[in-house]
Amino acid sequence: MKTTRRVTQFGFLALTLVGVFVLRGNAERWCPFGGVEALYAYLDEGNMLCSLAVSNFSMLAAVVLLAVILRRAFCAYACPIGTISEWIGRAASRLGIRARTIPAATDAVLRKIKYGVLAIILYFTWSLSELEFRAADPCFALISRHGEDITFWAYVVSALIVIGSLVTTIPFCRWLCPLAAVLHPFSRFGLTRIRRAPDACTGCQRCSAACPTAIPVHALKEVTAARCMSCFNCLNACGGTKRDALLWGPIRPRAVQWPPAIAVLVLLVVIGGAAAWASFVPFPSFTHVAPDRPDQPPTTAFAELKFDGLTCRGRATLLAYFLERDDEFTVNGYLKLEAWPAPTAASVRVTFDPTASSKDAVIAALSEPYFDRVADTWRVPPFRNMLEEN
Repeated sequence: MKTTRRVTQFGFLALTLVGVFVLRGNAERWCPFGGVEALYAYLDEGNMLCSLAVSNFSMLAAVVLLAVILRRAFCAYACPIGTISEWIGRAASRLGIRARTIPAATDAVLRKIKYGVLAIILYFTWSLSELEFRAADPCFALISRHGEDITFWAYVVSALIVIGSLVTTIPFCRWLCPLAAVLHPFSRFGLTRIRRAPDACTGCQRCSAACPTAIPVHALKEVTAARCMSCFNCLNACGGTKRDALLWGPIRPRAVQWPPAIAVLVLLVVIGGAAAWASFVPFPSFTHVAPDRPDQPPTTAFAELKFDGLTCRGRATLLAYFLERDDEFTVNGYLKLEAWPAPTAASVRVTFDPTASSKDAVIAALSEPYFDRVADTWRVPPFRNMLEEN
């Protein structure tokens, strides 16, 4: 199982790096914590924060479901920061740098820090409707290709994680990760768990020594701690005389034992399903309803368009601005704007009353300069290209 987990870790990390540096994709749109950050704005306005997409929600749902089934398995198998931190610690061990054992009481206090980190991030993000801390986010530093939003602090935090990983086991994941704080209430009631058979246990405590989150497995009948990551390090290290002192399986029936490989299969199915759902059933990241929307007409029509330069919520708001112009290019019967901002060609759907307007009128409103009488200036649409879709 040790090899299987390492191969899975390598696969997810390689997928992330290829997507970011080879395919030049926006991996930020697949971060589950982005779904937490964007939740308030989406429920309040129907819009995602800049750089995020509804795919963040699908991945958040997948990770929460995994926590209900496998506890914090996402952290142990798929999270790039967790993988890198763990591998650094393993490399340090091979170089003769021993990981420091943190006293249980100290570890218990340190574990509470992540809840404060989560509260601070969500307070400022939800209050300001901006990703206020992304400039110092170590994960964003990895997936942004040193983007323009990155600051010196992102590399300071990254360096601290590297240094910390050299001297203790996955410190960021254990004590600071805000996503771990989000997953805690779901992981606490995980539907699978590790059980210890006292009659087969030799009391060697190898299981506890191998646990990356310092769970005293040797002293428990069942591992119910929310911080369990289903990594199965304890099972691999077990010195039980019958090699079955530790078992893994569902809550009920207790006698059922599952091979650990099932955890990897479940993880791949859940994350793969979430990615497929987000790709093939995309919901708009930006929605704007016309402020003077008329009564719903008996029939509606859609103008399906693609734009270059529509990269975030701010740009999508400009689309609404031009659709609500009050000159000869006014779109009579304009009802709703939906957009899927993207680094390349972004999709846009404009809903309108076909008895009052047309697709050509929509295109003209979004492409022609507009004289803003209030500001006494001309406004030119900033989108570089516009491509129609049938």
